Amino acid sequence: MPLEIERKFLVLDDSYKSLATSSSHIIQGYIYSGKGKTVRVRIRDERGYLTIKGPSDKAGISRFEWEKEIDPHDAEELLRLCEPGIIDKMRYLVPSGKHIFEVDEFFGENQGLVMAEVELSSEEESFEKPSFIGIEVTGDRRYYNSHLRENPYSKWMMCNE
Repeated sequence: MPLEIERKFLVLDDSYKSLATSSSHIIQGYIYSGKGKTVRVRIRDERGYLTIKGPSDKAGISRFEWEKEIDPHDAEELLRLCEPGIIDKMRYLVPSGKHIFEVDEFFGENQGLVMAEVELSSEEESFEKPSFIGIEVTGDRRYYNSHLRENPYSKWMMCNE
């Protein structure tokens, strides 16, 4: 069974941009999101993807993930079936030691949120944190993309002001 093991962090500054080896624009929607499970449609640059994720473990680090590339035109059609709220972001790939951090800069109602994820081969695997990495938000469901779709960052940041 394919397993995704990752840790998430808030980003302190935009120094990741000068360290990035590539970037891509991502639009994604959710056909289903509930009870910790999601069915996601994504267009990343010119390519389409369909992803199914299971619920996270208690720590929020590991979960089942299945992903297949699909025709980008099919992905565009499937986006029309998605629940309200689309995630729009730019993803930067930043090497650090033997890992690659995926840094997502969000747009639209999630403008101002920048998060980094690192995928690991085990929950105990160590990794080098780049200087732009801030506090860890692994397991905090507010930072799941499926949650940001329904409860955008801009709305909860207004509540904190």
